[in-house]
Parts: sequence; structure tokens; C-alpha cells
Amino acid sequence: MSRWLLPGFLAVGVIATMVLIVGPALYAVSLSFYDLPSLTSDPVWVGFAKYGELLVSGEFWNALWNGVVYAGLSIILQVVLGIGFALLLNQKFRGRGILRGLAFLPYLLPTVIAVLTFKWMVDGSLGIISILMNELGLPPIYWFETESMAMFSVILISVWLWTPFVTTTFLAGLQTVPMQLYEAARIDGAGPIRQFWHITLPSLRPILTVIILLRGVWMFNKFDVIYLTTGGGPLGATEHLPVLSYRQAFALYDIGSGAAVATLSFLVLMVAVTLYFRFFPMETGK
Repeated sequence: MSRWLLPGFLAVGVIATMVLIVGPALYAVSLSFYDLPSLTSDPVWVGFAKYGELLVSGEFWNALWNGVVYAGLSIILQVVLGIGFALLLNQKFRGRGILRGLAFLPYLLPTVIAVLTFKWMVDGSLGIISILMNELGLPPIYWFETESMAMFSVILISVWLWTPFVTTTFLAGLQTVPMQLYEAARIDGAGPIRQFWHITLPSLRPILTVIILLRGVWMFNKFDVIYLTTGGGPLGATEHLPVLSYRQAFALYDIGSGAAVATLSFLVLMVAVTLYFRFFPMETGK
């Protein structure tokens, strides 16, 4: 009986993956070859026409660029802040355990609650941040009304939400760095900066490689923050590929174009991940 246990679990996992992931993905790709106003209408085969329309469309390239900017800046800030907070929380001080728990709190919040809370805080008439800025005599900030501030706002929300995850991951990695390395470095006269560059950062490199990859994929595909805050506006300044796919499929009633956008987004990620592994190969133990 026991010899069939592991193959049984593997079979269940494979079947679940095929039914819940691979099957719907292939169905979505197949929809991109049809002109389909809705999922209940009769599909009309158009081949690669949807892809041709997208590749010459300024909306697609604008959405792709916005996705790169959104994901890239979010990852940079999350990694920099995550390493900084992890280094601080790795020090010994009174109340460290409580502060570590509080630092992880934003990651536990549902995205919709965090987004709506931020929108309330920066509301022009009722928001606490807007009121405080007015009391200090500072000019008002139009968080979601201008193109540059809208992108800054969605990045700010994303960084606040997911930096705790990065911090916790790096903090766990710091626990594995032998203290003897730091003691030897101090004996040799190395200061904190040199210790960071020559001990801490190389030790965290495997974790850093995985974190950048995972956060890159997740942020590039992140839909909820932008949709709940700006909906892709103003004037398409924050519209990236997931929002464009949704708008094409469910707002413009063009299921084929929405599926084509999603397929192209998947292909872009495949190329990016392949190049990432080419230049930053995963380290394997020997």
C-alpha cells in the first residue's frame, strides 16, 4: 500500500494542475484566435488577426511599458527597503520580537482593504494626509489625477503591501550567515559597509535571485492594485497588460483581443524569465 502512496499524491497533483491551470490556460490561448463578442456568442475564426492588431496598437506597447515601469520600480524599492529593514530587525534590541511581528502586518491585509484605506487617507476633502498637509501649509497633491502621480501612487501602495514579505525572507536568510565571518571581518578592520558588501550580500545572493524573479512575475501580473485605484487611468498612464486584457475582454466585449493580450503577456514573461536565468543562473549545491 505504501509504495502507491507517493505516485498517488503525484497523480492527484498532476491531474489538479492540468484541470485547474493548464486546461484553462490553453482554452484562453485558443480564444485569441477567434472574434468573440461574448462567451455565449458564436466564435468566428480570425487566426492571428488579433495579434496583428495588438502589435501595431499603441495601447499594447503603452501597457507593456507601464508594466515594466510598475514592476521594475516596485521590485527595486521592495528589495532595497526589504534588505534595509531585515538588517535592522536582525539587530539585538528590546522588543525586537514585537517589532518583527508588526513589520509583517501589512502583508496580512487584504489588498482591497489596503487600497481603499490609502484612497481614504489621501482624499482631497476628508483624507487625514490631505488635512495634515493643508494644516502645514503644503500644496495639495493630486495622487490619482495626474499621470506621474498616479503611477507613483500605485507603486507606493505596492511597496507598502509587499515589502514585509521581502523583509521576512531576507531576515530568514540573515539567520543562516555564520557570525564567525563577521567576527573575522572585524578583526581584519572591515567596517559595516565592507561587511555588507563582502559578507552579507554574497550570502543573500541565492535568496535575492529568487526574490527578484518571483516579485518580478507577481508584480508584472498584478491586477488588483491598479484596477482598484486608477482603473488604468488617467489617460492610460497606469494601464498595464492585465488591465488592458480585462478592458478588452469585459469592457469592449472583445474576448479574442483580451485573450491575445494575456497570451502575449505570458510570452513576454517567458522570454524575460529565460533571459533572467541566462544571466543570473540559480546556484546549486555540490
